[in-house]
Amino acid sequence: MNLLFDSFWRAAAYCLRPRVVVLSVLPLVLVVAMTLGLGYLFWDDALDQVRRVLESSAFVNSGWAWLDSVGLGRIKIFLAPLIIIFSVTPVIVVVSLLVVALLMTPFLVRLVALRRFAELEERRGASFLRSLLWSLGSTLLALMATVLSAPLWFVPPLVLVLPPLIWGWLTYRVMAFDALALHADQEERHTLFRRHRAQLLGMGVLAGYLGAAPSLVWASGVLFAAAFVILVPLAIWIYTLVFAFSSLWFTHYCLSALKALRLERAAVQVVVTEPQLSTRLAAPTTSPIALE
Repeated sequence: MNLLFDSFWRAAAYCLRPRVVVLSVLPLVLVVAMTLGLGYLFWDDALDQVRRVLESSAFVNSGWAWLDSVGLGRIKIFLAPLIIIFSVTPVIVVVSLLVVALLMTPFLVRLVALRRFAELEERRGASFLRSLLWSLGSTLLALMATVLSAPLWFVPPLVLVLPPLIWGWLTYRVMAFDALALHADQEERHTLFRRHRAQLLGMGVLAGYLGAAPSLVWASGVLFAAAFVILVPLAIWIYTLVFAFSSLWFTHYCLSALKALRLERAAVQVVVTEPQLSTRLAAPTTSPIALE
């Protein structure tokens, strides 16, 4: 538990470093450019499609009538944009996570290793290609889980549990793997994943809840249309900072755990070696003089 909180506060402090803040702008530029480009091409068509579906639903129309009767008819103006925004939010989250993992995490791992773990041997247990395939495979599984569990999101308690759990699992899989890719070999990585799975998953889930905060900014962008152009990049930048923090948190935690694992194994090796050495020293030797 001490390792969990120690790595948390260290990650928070590293997020304030100018180099980390400046580096977070690169994923921001890429994701914002992609989001605004797709929005420019498909926003109007998507709004028309969603409104057409809503207008064809008898249940929704009865809801409109009730809202009009209580003086809240203007809410329906914002419903279609909100549906689109909350539908594309998982995609934005995944893209932000992958961009941070590919562009920021290698730099962040080297930054932490240089300052705290300079003596830790780099055993390069995973190449960039393997890390990329791991991230893409984990993302595919997370998206499948999102699609399959989507009907359950309409159950009030589950909507607060399932999305953060899915994104937390994805964050833990991607961030922990990338944090150990440079320094741990395959066997060490498997051992650490097995020993610390509960803590790593908990870290990922907390990061998933933190990643839900930008959704409020998305919603504000709809309610305050004049500030939409400003609020959307702000929301995406919050995503990148949240995942940068998550990357730093996993890096501090995983490298500390790796260092502890190697010290533990070195101590066990010493304990095993000393009796063997003592036995060899105590063994009687035959003197050449005695043979004569």
